[in-house]
Amino acid sequence: MIAWAAESAQFFVSQALSLAILAWLQTLPEFAVEAVIAWEQNVPLITANFTGSLRLLVGVGWPLIYFTAAISAKNRQMRALRAELACSNQTSALHPSIAERAFFDPIRLDKDHAVEVMALIPPLLYFWVILFKGTLNMIDSIFLILFYVAYLIVAKNLPAKEEDGTHELPKVTAKVLSLGGWKRPAAIILLFLVGGVGIMFIARPFLHSMLGLATTLGVSQFVFVQWVAPFLSEFPEKVSAFYWARTVRKAPMAFMNMVSSNINQWTLLIGMIPIVYSLSCGGYSAIIFDQHQKTEILLTMAQSILGFLLLANMEFRAFEAGGLFGLWLVQFIRPDFREEITIIYFAWIAFELVMTLTGRRKLAAFRDFKEQWKLHSLGKGLVHR
Repeated sequence: MIAWAAESAQFFVSQALSLAILAWLQTLPEFAVEAVIAWEQNVPLITANFTGSLRLLVGVGWPLIYFTAAISAKNRQMRALRAELACSNQTSALHPSIAERAFFDPIRLDKDHAVEVMALIPPLLYFWVILFKGTLNMIDSIFLILFYVAYLIVAKNLPAKEEDGTHELPKVTAKVLSLGGWKRPAAIILLFLVGGVGIMFIARPFLHSMLGLATTLGVSQFVFVQWVAPFLSEFPEKVSAFYWARTVRKAPMAFMNMVSSNINQWTLLIGMIPIVYSLSCGGYSAIIFDQHQKTEILLTMAQSILGFLLLANMEFRAFEAGGLFGLWLVQFIRPDFREEITIIYFAWIAFELVMTLTGRRKLAAFRDFKEQWKLHSLGKGLVHR
């Protein structure tokens, strides 16, 4: 219901802002589960949940969007070729090569998507402070939430894009948009409220049912909360993102939906944790990470830093998608390989930086962001505030 409401609302604001709001609303289940864990002051599970959710987004979500778009492009190319060849005397010898090119074409981001890509930088840089001091407190919450507010202000100043109509939307969303007068905003608000109330009542039994299932199956609760909980609670955003990715031309929008989720989880989600934790403790309290939790955080940071560098040239390629998924799969199957996978991530980061310094790779996101900043006066909202 929240996804339907958010998808209806996105037609009235800029794409960047609509995707930011959509991503936040879609991850409300994740926020609810993390809030319950923080309220119960379970620090190991707090770390497991937010590191697992972030690694799932980059290691599974990003690659699946690429391969969804690639397979859809290949299938459309094949159908078009068959139709063309049916009306001509050509052979089908070109089919494999053309289909292969369609499959391996990169997802090319629009210039205004540089806003989302660049918004990953502040929380990732600040998290080095959190990692080195080994604590997460409400002062950190202020910084992280301010990063997200600044991102929203910049996104708000981007112009709205023209929409192609509602023929590709789910039936419920199309029906909401077809309503006139006060009925349309009322329907959107109703969907938000019903979905939100449902999440509020479901979050606690959802978490405890998973913990009980983990115990029954003899699986570590840490592993269960790190992978199963985020996979289920992030399902709404995956549904809409993969739906858009199937249309290929909306694949960049689908990709930015996931990137927006990365941004709000690095900022709002983690920023919320010390606030709920302190309320539960009855006063200002800091979350203290042990060495194991620091290792999990460093691994998550390494993956996201690599993800940023891969998007910095405003493209996402097949081997990048395959590499991210492969490294996630190894750490999922062999959790004891955390240190080794972290080293591989940083080695890949070093390789990308060398490629940049030698001019073989362009950090186009910086150039495009600067261009959008000047073109649309993106900083005016920040200055006024």
